[in-house]
Amino acid sequence: MGYLAQFLGRFSESFAAAVALWPLASMVLTLPILAYLYHRDGRLRAASAVSAYLAVLYVLGLGCFTLYPLPDGASGPGITYGIEPRFNPLGFLDDLAKDGVRALPDMVANVAFFVPLGFIAGRLLRWRFAPTLALGFGASLLIETAQLTGLFGLYPYAYRMFDVLDLFCNTMGAAFGWSGTVLAGRLLPPSESAREGRVTDRPGFVRRAVAYWIDLTVMGVVLIVLLAAASVVMHAAGDSSWADGSWWERAAAIAVFVAFEGVVPWLRQGRTLGGGFVRMTCETRPRAGWQRLAFYVARVLTLAAAVALPPLLAMALLLFYAFARRMPYDFV
Repeated sequence: MGYLAQFLGRFSESFAAAVALWPLASMVLTLPILAYLYHRDGRLRAASAVSAYLAVLYVLGLGCFTLYPLPDGASGPGITYGIEPRFNPLGFLDDLAKDGVRALPDMVANVAFFVPLGFIAGRLLRWRFAPTLALGFGASLLIETAQLTGLFGLYPYAYRMFDVLDLFCNTMGAAFGWSGTVLAGRLLPPSESAREGRVTDRPGFVRRAVAYWIDLTVMGVVLIVLLAAASVVMHAAGDSSWADGSWWERAAAIAVFVAFEGVVPWLRQGRTLGGGFVRMTCETRPRAGWQRLAFYVARVLTLAAAVALPPLLAMALLLFYAFARRMPYDFV
């Protein structure tokens, strides 16, 4: 028991680091998590949200347990010398011959650490066995490579041992975890996923915000590509205005915004790219002709103002929705 307590004590610092990083990581990943849950279920369930945030804690813990603490000081492994890798999958037999049962906790831990990963893939992500197995092997290979290369070159030497047997044990753990989802599904069947093509015309404020975040993210990527391409063309043509942040950059940004928030939903029954992903339409009731055009003009202007005047207008829109249960442009 004393040896087991000592073994578990090795991970106390790593677990503390994972817990410390958890709130920040959860905040950064909130919108992607909500987007995934809306896409998968068509609505937001408290149990699914809690499971997703626990999955974030697990991923942080897995990284900290396998890579933390980092080397420090003027000497030691990873700084002045490296730990030799073990490429022989039967090398654990030497450990058993040398240390006896004291060598078993490391092997068991290598399996146990990846059991939650397999369960998350099967239960939360709804993956089949083969992709889950590939995920377990890929995650293990990434971690082992980080250990072998001194955290991808951050340190001159390997500060933890690369062991090819870990790849097998980790992948086995993911397989066990996925098998656990089959047993859990018999006791507590997973919630039904949203039907393909199902959308809501009564989206809440959170779903609208998540859809808008997706739209803005895609818009940013498209705008960067367009501006980069235009700069290359204008530079090749000898036009120096490409370097002074002139009107054409603002015009491109406005054009992309109008296309994403006006033209695209007009052509897709109110579904922007983000709205389609989270299964919503911005058209809360049928409109036609000039009324539909006025609705989209009001919507584009409102959303553009929310980008130009954050967070003041965003808070105003949230308060407006809290009382009216609709956005201002929904009244058009």
